[in-house]
Amino acid sequence: MANDNTLARSLHDVGLAAWFGGSLMGAVGLNGAAAAVDQPQQRLQVANAGWARWTPVNLAGIAAHLAGGTILLAANKGRVASQRGVATATITKTALTGLALATTAWSRMLGAKLEQANGAPVEDGTTPTSGTPVQAAKAQRQLTVLQWAIPALTGATLAVNAHMGEQQRPQNVATGLRQTPRRWVPRRGRPGAGRDGAGDQSPPQARAGYGRRGGGG
Repeated sequence: MANDNTLARSLHDVGLAAWFGGSLMGAVGLNGAAAAVDQPQQRLQVANAGWARWTPVNLAGIAAHLAGGTILLAANKGRVASQRGVATATITKTALTGLALATTAWSRMLGAKLEQANGAPVEDGTTPTSGTPVQAAKAQRQLTVLQWAIPALTGATLAVNAHMGEQQRPQNVATGLRQTPRRWVPRRGRPGAGRDGAGDQSPPQARAGYGRRGGGG
């Protein structure tokens, strides 16, 4: 079917859902669950193993989201340019996605540092103990914040995406187009048209005023 973006929307939405859901589950479940391991020296190893299994899936989800989003942006470039509010929502969504990407990359870099510290005693996946090596403890403290920042940013992206879906309702498209300021484009008159033979290219309001003044002096 022409102009059918079902595949692109599926990639976009499923990828974002995986990105959001996986990061939230990691923050709520995986990192905290490591504390249930009896041996403090094994807790970090368990958390690292869980994240190592999830990382390839997360990367695939992010790639799918970006690919689908790019296709949808190209398909809706006309609405972005002409419908009121769509450009603002697009910019907001792009900014949130960029922040989420940066935060995810930062978290992955810190995770790589923790993988090198396997065997170090910790409280859980993001909480050090007094015996945790300095560099590993520093990485864990940063991850304590980042583990919540990623689902917050991707969740906000989901909310903006829902708003953009509402903007595509026919009545909202029609309202948005009516509210978009229209630039005045002069008419090209045929030779000989108008009073001076060059075609009247003034706006309608100006033409109406000219007619009254010209006729009545």
